[in-house]
Amino acid sequence: MRTAYGLFARYWCQKAAGKAPDANLRAPLVQFAGRYALTAPRMRVWEALNDVGVLKSCIRGCERIEWTSDSELEVAMKATIGPMQLKIEGTLWLSDIIVAERYTLSGKGRAGWMGGARGSADVNLADHPDGTELAFLAKGEVDSAIARLGATVVGGAAQGVIDRFFDRFAAAIDAGSTPLRHDAPGGG
Repeated sequence: MRTAYGLFARYWCQKAAGKAPDANLRAPLVQFAGRYALTAPRMRVWEALNDVGVLKSCIRGCERIEWTSDSELEVAMKATIGPMQLKIEGTLWLSDIIVAERYTLSGKGRAGWMGGARGSADVNLADHPDGTELAFLAKGEVDSAIARLGATVVGGAAQGVIDRFFDRFAAAIDAGSTPLRHDAPGGG
């Protein structure tokens, strides 16, 4: 098993020698999916998902999130991935918007010398007996030094961020949140 330190050393030695770092140091695509029942009306959930004040309070380490157009946001946050504390700055944009029903949230960001990440999430809202069902399917990819931490570390950090986000989101809109069983894409 390779350690994060060993991978960092290998990367920087290759870079110092003027060589392109090994392609196999790139992390594979990471995918997440989830479903939550929220005890709030669908329009209230939709409005909160688009309220930068609510989002900032729900995203741990978020220093700034602001709309720069009708469908684009700029974000600055601090995050811990494995042993590293990172400052991430990036852009998010919404597409395929159907109000109170769905949108695709895409983004890309940079964490200084650690490299960058990009990804997207399809977010869907539907009526649920308790209020609203929120379902998402997200995929992301990291490059450069972040990739050398490994997909397991990066994936574990992302899953923790997602779980804490939904706990805080429900509290911010005075609603309960219950994780629902999610079948993997392709019928799993």
